[in-house]
Amino acid sequence: MVIISVSRRTDIPAFYGDWFINRIKEGFAMYRNPMRLTQVFAVSLHPKDVDAIVFWTKNPKNFLDKLKYLEEYTYYFQFTITPYGKDIEPGIPSKDEVIETFIELSNMIGKKRVIWRYDPIIITDKMDLKYHKEKFEELCEKLSPYTQKCIISYVDFYSKAVDELNRINAKDLAAEELYNLFGAIGSIGKKYNLSVETCAEDVPVEELGLKKAHCVDGELIKELRKEKGFHDNKEYKKDNNQRKACGCVQSIDLGIFNTCKHFCTYCYANFSRNSILKNAKKYDVNSPLLCSRLDLEKDEIRIREKDGSIKLDKEAILKAEANQKELMAQLDFYEYEKISLEENSNNWLIEKIIDYLRKTKQETLL
Repeated sequence: MVIISVSRRTDIPAFYGDWFINRIKEGFAMYRNPMRLTQVFAVSLHPKDVDAIVFWTKNPKNFLDKLKYLEEYTYYFQFTITPYGKDIEPGIPSKDEVIETFIELSNMIGKKRVIWRYDPIIITDKMDLKYHKEKFEELCEKLSPYTQKCIISYVDFYSKAVDELNRINAKDLAAEELYNLFGAIGSIGKKYNLSVETCAEDVPVEELGLKKAHCVDGELIKELRKEKGFHDNKEYKKDNNQRKACGCVQSIDLGIFNTCKHFCTYCYANFSRNSILKNAKKYDVNSPLLCSRLDLEKDEIRIREKDGSIKLDKEAILKAEANQKELMAQLDFYEYEKISLEENSNNWLIEKIIDYLRKTKQETLL
C-alpha cells in the first residue's frame, strides 16, 4: 500500500481535477521519473492499494464537487493561503474567494483534514515582520474555526526562483531572524488555538512551543484510517528523497513540473511561463500520465513494488495473462476481481494497463 501525493509539483485540484478523478475511476495512474523522463512508473489507485491521498492546493474550488468519488479513500488537504497579491501570486483568485472555498471544504470533510499553509513567508522592505504579524492574525481570525493546524516556512532561494525573489527585494534571513519570525507567528497562532508547525526548517522551534511539521504525516494518516475502520497501525518510513529537515514520510507524487498555472514568483516547480503553457497544451484527461502521453517506442513502463519495481515487458504480460485465464476458468467475474486484487495486485494493475494499451492501439509495441 502507498501514500499518493497530489501534488508537490503542481496544483492538481485547481487545474487537473478531472484527470485525477479519471485515474481514480480507471484504478491506476502513471508518472514519469523527473530525473529520467523516459522511465514511466505505474501505480494502482484501487482503494485497497492506497493508504491515503495528500492533496496540495491553493484553490480547490472546482474540485469540491469531485470529492464524492473519494469516499472509499483516506485523504486530507494541504491548503495554502498567503497574504500576497497578484504581483507575487498572479494566478490566485481573490483572498475572499479562496477563504470561502477553505471554509466550504472544511465544512464538507472536517477541519482535521484541512491543514492551512501560511507558506512561504517572504520578508521585504514593504512586507516586514509587522506586516506578517498583522496579516497572519487577520487570516487566523477567519480560518481558525475551520482548521486545527497551520504550517509555516520561510521562502527558499531556489535557483529557479532567485531572479524573481531578487526583483521584489526578498531578504534571506539569518537563523536568529528566522527564530524571532517563527516565534512571533507561533504566538499569534496559539491565541487562536492553532497548532503552528514549521516545514523543513533547521531552526530549533521546539523551545518556542512549536512543532516540526510532517506534511505527509504518517501519524495523521493512521488516525484518519482508524476513523474509517482500518486498524493496520502501519509504520511509515521517512522520505529520504526530500530535504534533510523535511519530516514527511514516503509517498508517490503524481505531478509533473512546469504545469502549475498559478505562476507564483517563488515557485520551485516551474522553470518558465512558456514551458508551463506548452505543457498545459498536452493535458489529456484520458491519459494515464498528467500533461503527457505514453510513447512506447521510447518509454519504459515499470510497476511499483514494495522494495522497488519491475519492468512491464512481454514476459510480465504473458505471466499476468496466464494467471488471469487460470483464475477466470474457476471463478465468476466478481469473484475473480476480488481474488486477483487480494492475491496479486500487480497482476490486476498489469491487466488495467493492458486494457488501456488495447484501447489506444498500443499493445503491439510492448
